[in-house]
Amino acid sequence: MQVESAYLQVMDWSDLPIFLAIARTGQLTKAAHALEIDATTAGRRLRRLERSLGERLFEQGPDGQSLTPAGERLLTQARAMERAAAAIGSRDAGGPVRGTIRASVSEGFGTWFVSRHLGELAEAHPGLAVDLVATSGFLNPTRRETDVAVLLARPRRGPLLTRKLADYGLRLYASRAYLAAHKPVVTPDQLREHRLIGYVPDIIYAPELRYLDEIPGAPEPQLRSSSINAQYRMTTAGAGIAVLPCFIGDADRKLARVIPDIRIRRSFWLVTHEETRHFPHVAAFAGWLAALAARHRTELEG
Repeated sequence: MQVESAYLQVMDWSDLPIFLAIARTGQLTKAAHALEIDATTAGRRLRRLERSLGERLFEQGPDGQSLTPAGERLLTQARAMERAAAAIGSRDAGGPVRGTIRASVSEGFGTWFVSRHLGELAEAHPGLAVDLVATSGFLNPTRRETDVAVLLARPRRGPLLTRKLADYGLRLYASRAYLAAHKPVVTPDQLREHRLIGYVPDIIYAPELRYLDEIPGAPEPQLRSSSINAQYRMTTAGAGIAVLPCFIGDADRKLARVIPDIRIRRSFWLVTHEETRHFPHVAAFAGWLAALAARHRTELEG
């Protein structure tokens, strides 16, 4: 412990954010982008930090940088310092919320729900910048790749705080034009007479997306995409029948529910890292999102 205290005294403290960013993202280029500096500068400052400590902090692997034992030790101390700094900065509880929040959400939820309401968050917190990462897949809150994540399943491990954000419903939808031009579909067995739209089976990134497995008699989708937005576009274009979240399908008057008795239920889980959940900007965003989901419960559940 004396050795660690000694080398913390001789290092340049301004290099610690570089170290933390690389530890969280696992890649020097991503860390540089997050800190809005170039990768060459980030690499030079990391090497300077390693020279001052006399130890290597990362090993280079095929997927990026991974912490060495010395890096793990420094990470524990750096996180403690970060928490202390955040506590000092948040003592004025009545002050404005400032900072950048990164939120990782599913593509459909981010595109069709969260993004519609971000203006109200910006009005309430003018000093808060939001990076909304809405993709097919999620950033990892355990590795601190994101401040807040909305996941399709509750994480089973990791230093995380998890709570249910909302339940949401999914139904079968088709365009009204498609239904007018094709055979009636009243029962699940009749789905075999229609084109189904769905995910690419072997690259589904979460088992919760295997919706068609829950519909008796449903055939494999003929038109497939890893993107729920692409599936929606195919459906509105009259290409076939798809399972869509109700907050997407019900929002488009060109679409109609098919076999209304079939309803699939899923949940969104709000996840933050236990070390940062009390940071003012993280708490502000998580609280706003929870309140937003509660207000729009009917829309989400369909």
